[in-house]
Amino acid sequence: MTQLFVKVENDAITQCWDTPFPENEAGLWREAIEVRPEIIPNRQGYTAHTFDLTKTPVEIVWGVYDIPVEDRKASLVANANFSVSQLLQGMAQDPSTFDPAAIEAEKAAVQDKIDAINAATTHDELDAL
Repeated sequence: MTQLFVKVENDAITQCWDTPFPENEAGLWREAIEVRPEIIPNRQGYTAHTFDLTKTPVEIVWGVYDIPVEDRKASLVANANFSVSQLLQGMAQDPSTFDPAAIEAEKAAVQDKIDAINAATTHDELDAL
């Protein structure tokens, strides 16, 4: 765990660093720790953090949000389409490898993935893909 320090002025955090505080400002700096709740990968993410100045060390508390299924689907569709872009980019760099059949096969495979993604309605169904 990274050791953190926060500068507290007028009951507000004005700075946060991972290096020890300057000696001439010793009364303003306090040790701090991050509090990151467990998240479910691909289903949750972290929000902005808050500071709990009532704790010693000061707690930097991260919130959690749920990733909507539709947002996750959009990301998976973008990733699926990326493989076609990579194939086309590779062929553009070496025109001797241009193969229309390979492009159509990749597009068909990607469309099958996209159809499966779009048919999913839950995170469990997306996990299964």
